Amino acid sequence: MKKNTLLFALAICLPFSTLAQHNHGAQTPYAGMQNRAIKSLSDNDINELRRGGGWGLALSAELNGMPGPAHLLELKDQIPLNSDQVTKTQVLLDEMRKAAIPTGERLIAAEKALEAAFAAGKVDEPSLRRLLAETESARSELRFIHLSQHYKTVQFLTPEQIKRYNVLRGYVDDPCKNIPAGHNPEMYKKHMGCS
Repeated sequence: MKKNTLLFALAICLPFSTLAQHNHGAQTPYAGMQNRAIKSLSDNDINELRRGGGWGLALSAELNGMPGPAHLLELKDQIPLNSDQVTKTQVLLDEMRKAAIPTGERLIAAEKALEAAFAAGKVDEPSLRRLLAETESARSELRFIHLSQHYKTVQFLTPEQIKRYNVLRGYVDDPCKNIPAGHNPEMYKKHMGCS
């Protein structure tokens, strides 16, 4: 009976010890990031910040029905936007980029300073708090810049245009393609304004 108990215990433990040995040499999701110039920012992140791109900072507005000016202009013919709306959207985009580019550079510089402090091993609580305050101040300002342009777009868009934007961006199903069971397709499309 003891021999069976020992074999049973080995059968249970062996897979776990093999798994532990296998994972010992596994790479973490951060492997390779140690070669970045600024560890916390990828090359794509830096490029996005330098061009004044959204960098995902306005998702609170974007995913709650407040379109962003850059994507509005990309979809202007499909929404469609009239010429006055295109002009207003372009003004918002230009204002956003004018403010976002230098603020993005400020964020890059702050992340670089944080990186340099850790690389030099010269970090203590006061300096870390100061470096983080600078970084988060730039990030907060950048986020404000992007989010503020989103809430301004809804002031000159119709509810139908916003709905169309959300369909085109893939946030909601296209009612013209998903006719509920039991509805007359022709009447349903007419009622929903499908072309």
